[in-house]
Amino acid sequence: MSINTRHGLPFLPGNSFRDLTKSAFHRAQTLGFKNGYALPRRPAVGTGQDPLLSVNISHSERNQLIRDIPKLTYGTDTHRPPPLDFIPAHAAYDKKVLRFYGYFRQEVLHTPDEHFCIRPVVIYYHLEDDSMCVTEPPVENSGIPQGKLIKRQRLPKNQRGDLYHWKDLNVGMDMSLFGTVYRITRCDAFTQVFMESQGIVLNESESIPNDPYTIRRAQAQQTHITPYDHNHQLERFLALDRQVLRFYALWDDSDSLYGEKRPVTLHYYLVDDSVDICEHHEANSGRDPFPVLLHRQKVPKHIKSTCEPFPSCVLEVSPQDVKEYFCPQDFRVGEEVTLMGRRFLLYDCDDFTRKYYEQNHPDFLLKPLTVIPPYNGFGSLEDSLQNCLSLIPEPPKKDVIKLLENDNKVLRYIARLDSQNPLDEGRRFILSYYLSDDMISVFERSTRNSGIIGGKFLEKTRVPKPGNSVENPEYFGPADFSIGATVEVFGHRFVLMDADRYVLSYLESLSHHIPEHTLSSLRQKFGVSQTSDQEEQHEGKKCVLLWPMQPTVIKIKVLYWKTSICKINIFEAHLCII
Repeated sequence: MSINTRHGLPFLPGNSFRDLTKSAFHRAQTLGFKNGYALPRRPAVGTGQDPLLSVNISHSERNQLIRDIPKLTYGTDTHRPPPLDFIPAHAAYDKKVLRFYGYFRQEVLHTPDEHFCIRPVVIYYHLEDDSMCVTEPPVENSGIPQGKLIKRQRLPKNQRGDLYHWKDLNVGMDMSLFGTVYRITRCDAFTQVFMESQGIVLNESESIPNDPYTIRRAQAQQTHITPYDHNHQLERFLALDRQVLRFYALWDDSDSLYGEKRPVTLHYYLVDDSVDICEHHEANSGRDPFPVLLHRQKVPKHIKSTCEPFPSCVLEVSPQDVKEYFCPQDFRVGEEVTLMGRRFLLYDCDDFTRKYYEQNHPDFLLKPLTVIPPYNGFGSLEDSLQNCLSLIPEPPKKDVIKLLENDNKVLRYIARLDSQNPLDEGRRFILSYYLSDDMISVFERSTRNSGIIGGKFLEKTRVPKPGNSVENPEYFGPADFSIGATVEVFGHRFVLMDADRYVLSYLESLSHHIPEHTLSSLRQKFGVSQTSDQEEQHEGKKCVLLWPMQPTVIKIKVLYWKTSICKINIFEAHLCII
C-alpha cells in the first residue's frame, strides 16, 4: 500500500489533502528566454522540478502562506496592476536599426597626386540580435570596390572577445574593426531619439573631412586650345562625322532605248560633301543586282570653261578644274537634279534630313506636293476627293445643322424641255430643289398618247453650272431659279414655267440673299405685289387684336379655300361662341 510521504498518511481515498501552497499548475518548461535567446532551465533543488514545493520553503514562509489563505481562496486583489508580459528581444526590436555615419582614412601609395583618401561609410546596428554591418555608398567612376565592407555579424571590441553593444556607441568616437579605424561623425534622428531615451548623452556631430583628390579633380584644369580655321578638316570630322542626308529619288532614264524610271536612294555625306547613289532592286526584275549606281565621291557642279570641250571619259576632271561642287543647298525635295549627266527627281527624304534643313536651311526644304487627279465624273466630287487624301477614304463631312433645319423642305418648279425636236414640245417636268443638301431631282409627268414613258428623269444629285471648272465647280442655288429662266442640267435645257407657292414664301423670308428679279418674276406669276402683301399682313394683325380675350370655342365650316399669300377667303362660315 502506498504511503503519502508528504503528510505521513496512507495514499487512500480520504487520507490525501490538497496542497494549499501550490500556485503553479502548468507543466514545467525546460527552456527559458534570456536577451532573446532560448536557454535550458535548471531544475529546482529537491525531488520535483517545481521551485514552489512546500518542502523547499522555510517555516516563516509557510506561516505567511497560511495567513494569506483567503487571498488564495477568493483570488488576489483586483486593484493591483497585472504583471507585465515578457516580450523577447526579437519581437520588441524587430526591424529597429541604429544608423551612424562616419569615415575611415586609407593610405595611398605609389602616386604623387595623393597620399591618403577619405572614404565615407554607414554603420548599421541591429537591435534585435546586436549585430552590425558597415557599408560604403557607391561613387560613380571611383575605381574602388564599394558597397558592403563588413557583412552583418556581432563585432568584437577588444582582444578579450567582448562584443560591441549599442551602449558602447556614440558620436565622435573611433571604432577599430578588423584593423581599420572608423570615425563616427553623426547619426540619424531615430538613433538620436533612442539613445537619449536610454539615458545616453550624444556628443556633438562632426563633419567628414574633404578628400584631397576629389577637391583637386573638381578644380578647373587649365587647357590650351589650338586655334585653327573654321573649314579645317578635323573640325568637320568631329562635328559632322556619320551625319548623312538621305533622299528618295527617281532616275528618269526614259530618253534612252528601253529606258524607264527606276527608284534610287541618294546619300549626301556632310563631312566631306561626297555623294553616292544606291539602286533599289526587286525580286525577279531581271536586272543584275549592282549594289551602287554611283560610288561615293564629290560630284562637280560647275567646271572651268577650258575643260568643257573635252569629254570626261578622256580627260579626268581634277580638283583644280572644278569651280563648285554640289552642296546641301542644291538638293530640294520636289525638284530635279542632274548628277553625272543623269536626271534624278527628289520626291522625299528621311526625318534626319528634314530636321537638318529646318534648322540650317529652312527655305530649301520643300514638302512633297500631293497631285490630285482630275475628276472623272463617277460619284460626287467630294467622295472622289476622299480617295486621294487618305488610303482608307472616309465619307465627306456634312452640314448637320443645315440638314436638321431644312429637313423635308423642297422647292418645286414646273419646267418644259427646250429642244429643237418637235416631239419634245409637250413634255412637262417637275424640278425639285432640296434645301437640306442643295441637290436637284427631275421628274417627268406622263402624258397620254405621247409615246414617252414618264417617271424619274434625273436622280437626286448636285448640278453644277455650265462653264465652270471641274476642280472648283459652282452649283445651282435657289437664287438662280426664276420664272422664265433656262436651267442647263447635264446638257439638257429646261425652261421654268411655274412654281409652288411655298417657293415664294421661302424666298421672301430670305429676301436679303435673293436677287430682286427672281422675287419679281415669282410675284408677277402669282399676281401678288409687295405692297399688298404688307397690307394684308397688317390687317391680319388687327383682326387678332380685336378678337375677344375670353376663352371661346370656334367652329368654322370652310366651303371654299382660295390659295393666296397669308390670306384665306371664307365665303361662308358659321361662328359659334360657347
